[in-house]
Amino acid sequence: MHAAEFVALIPRLRRYARALVGDRASADDLVQDTLERAWARFHLWQRGTDLRAWLFTVMHNVNANRARALRVHSEFDEDAPEAQFRPAENGLLELRDLERALADLPVEQREVLLLVALEDMSYTEAAATLGIPIGTVMSRLSRGRERLRVLMHGPQAAVRLKRVK
Repeated sequence: MHAAEFVALIPRLRRYARALVGDRASADDLVQDTLERAWARFHLWQRGTDLRAWLFTVMHNVNANRARALRVHSEFDEDAPEAQFRPAENGLLELRDLERALADLPVEQREVLLLVALEDMSYTEAAATLGIPIGTVMSRLSRGRERLRVLMHGPQAAVRLKRVK
């Protein structure tokens, strides 16, 4: 294993971290912490297995540990003013809406959705990365997609299944 293989995966880690945590600075911190932990525990990686999936598993664990620490040590200020900006184009509005909708998803659904849709992992890879059964991946993905659809387009966008006899 060469450091070059680690380095080659950094852009994918950054993209996933950015989508997972929402802002560039926090994402970069998450990637750095992930790489530090992975490098220190590299002896735990099994040669011949998917390094990308292993690094995403490390990132998942680092992020989960951070989330637990934040719940214990920080307070959320609901009175803080929200940042205001003037979007330049319609596409920016849609991107902002998507980022907000992703942030509103439960973490479990957001993780699965990002691994499968953004990182193009198979259900099996996502299950291994998150340490959950494949059926759980499929149900979280389904619920996450539906919730995202409702958040983006309203309740009328919910897909209604027709009964077939």
